[in-house]
Amino acid sequence: MSNDFISKDETDIPRRRRCAKCQAWDSESLFIAQIRFTTIAQRNNQFPRQYLGRVQACVGDWIVYYEPRKVVATRGYFAVAKIAQVIPDPKASGMYLALIEPNTYLDFINAVPFSGPDGVIERGVLNEEGRLSGRAQAAVRPISVADFNRIVSIGLDERELELPRLDETVATFSGDGFEEAAQAPFMFEQERDRVMRLSSRIVRNRLFRRLVLQAYDKRCAITGLKLINGGGRAEVDAAHIRPVEANGPDILANGIALSGTAHWMFDRGLISLSDELEILISRQANDAESIQGLLNKTGKAIVPSRPFERPHPHFLQWHRENCFKH
Repeated sequence: MSNDFISKDETDIPRRRRCAKCQAWDSESLFIAQIRFTTIAQRNNQFPRQYLGRVQACVGDWIVYYEPRKVVATRGYFAVAKIAQVIPDPKASGMYLALIEPNTYLDFINAVPFSGPDGVIERGVLNEEGRLSGRAQAAVRPISVADFNRIVSIGLDERELELPRLDETVATFSGDGFEEAAQAPFMFEQERDRVMRLSSRIVRNRLFRRLVLQAYDKRCAITGLKLINGGGRAEVDAAHIRPVEANGPDILANGIALSGTAHWMFDRGLISLSDELEILISRQANDAESIQGLLNKTGKAIVPSRPFERPHPHFLQWHRENCFKH
């Protein structure tokens, strides 16, 4: 499956670069390129030689991923990340990999379609007459910073807040910017602040929790329980399968919804999951029978129906090899 991505220059003084598609100089650009994921752990992206120059122009920039409209049940614009470097693919002649900077990939919590109530989200694909131009079909194309901000604001908008656990700090996005920050006097300061917040651990934890709880319908994957307290707060955690401290990314495929007890056991290696999502109980557990009684009746983790939202075998293998007490 192919995806598109868009990149943004984050420096205070814009870097001037040549747009490979339109052959014109552009101070701050976004690019879209037809690529596909090859290693979900790092969110590296493979692409053919013909796009090399265009993708190299994205190095050091934040990008927005886009799934074309021709894809069945397309997600539209669905994530952001930052490209660290471009290298030849050692396993495929004539192919290259765009390597993603660790801990920068972030899935949107809201779907961002190509078109909304006010027309296309990416205004740069329109011609002077307001109609779709050939740029909309370009495999790699520059788009404006305003389009980047519009896409990110919609994708990360939390109008309906997911109430945090009692020990969590609240940090939210809004469609007009970040509500916790005062308005900056100059546009470049606003854009720099936005980029910095994309890297904020508090913000990323908040969005990761929202993303995971949405996918799992606030239900623990191990016990099957969906508990909402009197204040409307879901008593379930968004757990990283491979922890952030161990370079685990903030992506849905590295997440799972767990109740407090299940989360505690998972982090301490008392339970784990097979690649087929069977729940494994450690032989070192001092009360395996009671743990067995906590599991849902299927003996398998209850996960989302869409494949890309489920725990990825790469991360499950890491947990079994580095955390699970066999």
